[in-house]
Amino acid sequence: MVIKGNSLVSICIPAYKNTSFLKRLLESLLQQTYTHFEVILSDDSPDNTVKDFVSGYHDKLTIKYFKNNPALGTPANWNFAMKQAEGAYIKLLHDDDWLATSDALEQLVTALEQNPAAGFVFSAYNNVYEDGKIEQVVLSDKQEALLREEPLRLFIKNFIGHPSVILHRRTCGLWYDETIKWVVDFEAYIRVMREGQSFIYIKEPLLNIGLGKEQVTFQVFRKRAVELPENIYLLNKLGIDILKNIWVYDYYWRFLRNLNIRSVQEIVEYVDEKEIPVQLKRMVAIQKLLPNSLLKIGVVSKFLMGISFLINRT
Repeated sequence: MVIKGNSLVSICIPAYKNTSFLKRLLESLLQQTYTHFEVILSDDSPDNTVKDFVSGYHDKLTIKYFKNNPALGTPANWNFAMKQAEGAYIKLLHDDDWLATSDALEQLVTALEQNPAAGFVFSAYNNVYEDGKIEQVVLSDKQEALLREEPLRLFIKNFIGHPSVILHRRTCGLWYDETIKWVVDFEAYIRVMREGQSFIYIKEPLLNIGLGKEQVTFQVFRKRAVELPENIYLLNKLGIDILKNIWVYDYYWRFLRNLNIRSVQEIVEYVDEKEIPVQLKRMVAIQKLLPNSLLKIGVVSKFLMGISFLINRT
């Protein structure tokens, strides 16, 4: 593979305690055929375990180490690491993820070098579970086309995936809203694409995504105290007019159904009522007419969602 130029890449790693994962990541960097990169390591650990461990790599990699005291947390630690970057290209890489092939970085850089109009590139990836199970995630041509046509189709499914799969230009404007955690990557992708940034997609899995119980996703899944404020914040930030898109509407319909919300008061426990769009209140009013067990039957849910969508459009 021939690369035009030799642009500096900043690999930004928000670290927290687990040096066994970090070793796996750093070793994957040492195997890369593209070597013009720096490593920015922003450490939220409560002790010096990561600092001491990384000292053994200073003669192998160009590492800029930062100790956060107090810890910044997710996603502020991500943003801090990226703000220290000097490269033309930035790759956020979580410490439990690692590059899947020796030419992964080379392929990502080449994609942006050869497509100067694109703001970012992302690839297929492997989900690697604690029990050793590996799940390959590759976009179909149809899914890629849907995403290119309308960023709001990310409400159908997060077609892009984890932040680690992305390499972006430092001029792309990709940063993460520090007021949220659950929908933080989702919001960033939609925002950047709505601002006009196009993407390149590589169908080869270039990243391994480590999945474990310590991840934020596993810690907050189906927890009202997290999901309700964040998803309503997301809706208000993007503008409630996005509910005119049936895929967005369906997302919020399923969101309320899956949390088994039976009254607006159950939302008010976590969100100021003034922040709850009337469309969501109407969804709840319709959903509470049926037991949740019946609502979870696909054809029933879709039929009622369609009726609700038509009512809310008037």
